[in-house]
Amino acid sequence: MAFSGKRILVTGSSRGIGYAIADRMLESGAQVAIWDRELSEMDKASEQLSIKGQILRVPVDVADPKSVDKARENTFSAFGKVDILVNNAGMSPYCPSHEVTEKLFDSVLNLNFKGPFRLASQIGKRMYDGDGGTIINISSTGGVMPLPGIIPYGSSKAALNAMTLSMAHEYAPKVRVNTLSAGPFLTDIADAWTPEARETARNAL
Repeated sequence: MAFSGKRILVTGSSRGIGYAIADRMLESGAQVAIWDRELSEMDKASEQLSIKGQILRVPVDVADPKSVDKARENTFSAFGKVDILVNNAGMSPYCPSHEVTEKLFDSVLNLNFKGPFRLASQIGKRMYDGDGGTIINISSTGGVMPLPGIIPYGSSKAALNAMTLSMAHEYAPKVRVNTLSAGPFLTDIADAWTPEARETARNAL
């Protein structure tokens, strides 16, 4: 697909799925805003991605509303508009339910749901008032097939799925809002998996 001239914002894009999306979009001719809170990882990713096209490096903590608002305005100042938003930043810590602290619970919900909601609602409205656009929320099979030990994560992704449906109706027909429910991916997150987990999954293929 050709994305020449498109301006794309990808959160959590210094590694994993976010990096892969940014990389492919750049290869397809897009300008990409790289959003991440891990500055050292962002430096490495930016150096690699800038070889392929025009990037905008934006340090941000998606879980912090003030940080999101500042990063959003910096992105619009540089790009003028956002044609595609990819809400990818997230975290999936394993923790037995009875050990989940309020701090951990809030951290997961803020990053996986509250932050993406604020970003998508603000950018979605600008898209709707302008030339339209596309919002892609990176969810997880954990949002529809929850597993033990990841209740805050699975719940946040289920909330993200519900948000997607609501926004799809709210901003239609000018803005398309969709969810990508990813299963296991062999990005750097899989480095900590067991050999068996790297070779097998509950997927049909």
